[in-house]
Amino acid sequence: MPVAMRAHCLQKESVQGGLSSVRSIAGQRLAPRHGVHKGVRVGSKVVVSRAQALQTQQPIPPPLQSVESLPGIAAGALTGAGKDDLDMSKTVLGIILGGGAGTRLYPLTKKRAKPAVPLGANYRLIDIPVSNCVNSNVTKIYCLTQFNSASLNRHLSQAYNSSVGAYTSRGFVEVLAASQSNVRKEWFQGTADAVRQYMWLFEEAMRDGVQDFLILSGDHLYRMDYKEFVRKHRESGAAITIAALPCDEKRASAFGLMKIDDEGRVIEFAEKPSGDALKAMQVDTTVLGVDAKTAAEKPYIASMGIYVMTANVLKELLENHMPTANDFGNEVIPEARKMGYPVQAYAFQGYWEDIGTIEAFYNANLALVKTDGSANFSFYDKEAPIYTMSRFLPPSKVLQDVVVRNAIIGDGSNIKARSRVSNSIIGLRSLIGEDVVMEDTLMLGSDYYETVEECAWVPGCLPMGVGNGSHIRKALIDKNARIGERVQILNKDNVQEANREAEGFMIRDGIVCVIKDSVIPSGTVI
Repeated sequence: MPVAMRAHCLQKESVQGGLSSVRSIAGQRLAPRHGVHKGVRVGSKVVVSRAQALQTQQPIPPPLQSVESLPGIAAGALTGAGKDDLDMSKTVLGIILGGGAGTRLYPLTKKRAKPAVPLGANYRLIDIPVSNCVNSNVTKIYCLTQFNSASLNRHLSQAYNSSVGAYTSRGFVEVLAASQSNVRKEWFQGTADAVRQYMWLFEEAMRDGVQDFLILSGDHLYRMDYKEFVRKHRESGAAITIAALPCDEKRASAFGLMKIDDEGRVIEFAEKPSGDALKAMQVDTTVLGVDAKTAAEKPYIASMGIYVMTANVLKELLENHMPTANDFGNEVIPEARKMGYPVQAYAFQGYWEDIGTIEAFYNANLALVKTDGSANFSFYDKEAPIYTMSRFLPPSKVLQDVVVRNAIIGDGSNIKARSRVSNSIIGLRSLIGEDVVMEDTLMLGSDYYETVEECAWVPGCLPMGVGNGSHIRKALIDKNARIGERVQILNKDNVQEANREAEGFMIRDGIVCVIKDSVIPSGTVI
């Protein structure tokens, strides 16, 4: 394995378990791998968001007799490819959507793009979809973003570009930042608009043999075999395939919801419905292969925001039929289905978490150190490792009488005498002083080691890290933060929201967030 890509495992292979698709071919029920999933037919009404507005912009053609007569679909283009014909490195282009300003993750996104946010001590969010791509042999990958992309670009170029592809196959991982041109003066207006603005570049990949676009999100935590996803897309004859999983009512309104028939074909789709519209999207989710108890707890089929789209079809839709559509969930998918393009659901049964909020991000990280068997994700998987940048840091140092319980310690960290760390994640190059207590804390670490000369620029020469005698509980400490001695971050009053950015911290969802590069003076009580 090249040194520029690192994993905690020995070698990469495709994930084989936890994935399935609901489909039927030639009247025969096909059992997905690792379990038989029974299908049921539900509802038939189609809910189309903003459909009237789109109809006034572009007339919708009448239903067509043949799928292959739809624009963008050549004869035989949607017929299933044989198992031996699947060549992911040549026929699939990965497109990772970096998201908008990341306001839900603020202040973590104050100085970085959302996909560049650190994760699990050694990684960044972008490492999850990129590693899934690499493990699935998708070697042509673009990441689209328009906010604070410098650190993201640096990470991707140093971590992957020297290792993806080979002499005989062109591979890359590149950032495409929003930019103005003589044709378009606007920034990205949404997920679909971002893809449309760079379609001229994606056409080059299409000329080189790319058949499908694999569209991913940069703020999800999961492990997935995209080969099975793409294979089911082609075998089902779909123009668009949506990765889906069961969802409970509490979170359902935050996702696109769908109803499917007994072949897995999407017959109704609603983006982030609420009230009566939300209730109307309830279904029997045993169609996804879950048991009756889980189906009762999670009566909605939610879109994961992960799609496989036939390249020619998407180009036709975005440029000709929906030239002003900005969003895949709100506009493109419902309208494509209404036009007669086959839209398919792909049932995913593994762990998946949208970590686009501070609370979700904090909980997903601390779940990595649980020992009660409830941890649903692990970076320790030799079959499908998660890669990141090789930093060549020394091992972490834990000194005399230090107690560490249920914790992950990132590379190059230093924990001094008599400190106690429990249920916490300590990031790269972290410095924790003597007699410090850290509980239920996510510390993201530092970008560099600081010399005495560099520290002298800071008033009082307060070093990066946590000072002697400090007590921190339920906090999120961003990179390069300087926390003085005898600081207490405990949130004893259980404040849920507070904006004290001028003082170097905020409270989001009851979690104290120490902002990147901030200084918390000695003796401070939060």
